[in-house]
Amino acid sequence: MSTHAKRERLLLADLLEAAGPDAPTLCDGWTTRDLAAHVVVRERRPDAAAGVLLGPLRNRLERVQAEFAAKPYEELVRLVRTGPPRMSPFSIKQVDEGANTVEFYIHAEDVRRAQADWTPREVDPVFANALWARLEKAARLVGRRCPVGLVVRRPDGRTAVAHRGVPVVTVTGEPGELTLFLYGRQGAARVELDGDKEAVARVLEARLGV
Repeated sequence: MSTHAKRERLLLADLLEAAGPDAPTLCDGWTTRDLAAHVVVRERRPDAAAGVLLGPLRNRLERVQAEFAAKPYEELVRLVRTGPPRMSPFSIKQVDEGANTVEFYIHAEDVRRAQADWTPREVDPVFANALWARLEKAARLVGRRCPVGLVVRRPDGRTAVAHRGVPVVTVTGEPGELTLFLYGRQGAARVELDGDKEAVARVLEARLGV
């Protein structure tokens, strides 16, 4: 049975392949080649990927990622599509689903929404609920640097608190859009913001995400 992560992986690979190696992405300063290299290093080089969270390893991460980015683009896309080696924890279905569902959804939109002719993607209700379940759990983590109170709300009224504080800004949208917003893609997410004008501006400029 296909999982959400597997489906998003294949979609991301398709988007990378169609865009080519030099297309822009929503990741500041990254082309599609850089994004593909990031995905591959994250799954295949945990010794370097830890640099995302650990400052002392950041130089190592940048060096290894540059080495992968220098590979033929077709090879990078193939490695994204086929996934990690069998001995990798990411090859375990439960780990893949838990760690990559949101990761690949966001990166697919990083590629899609950076293109001038992008169109909205229809997210089915089952996947929307899966994204919401993950967002509820991660909201406090990814919203921890918000300078004001921040609440995210689905159109049906379900809410999650991303950061406690005053004044409060409420962000309303579908789970996929809220996911992009809370993971630092505020400018690309199709949401509605309600709150004090100055507070809204601070949220839009905040460094959200991991």
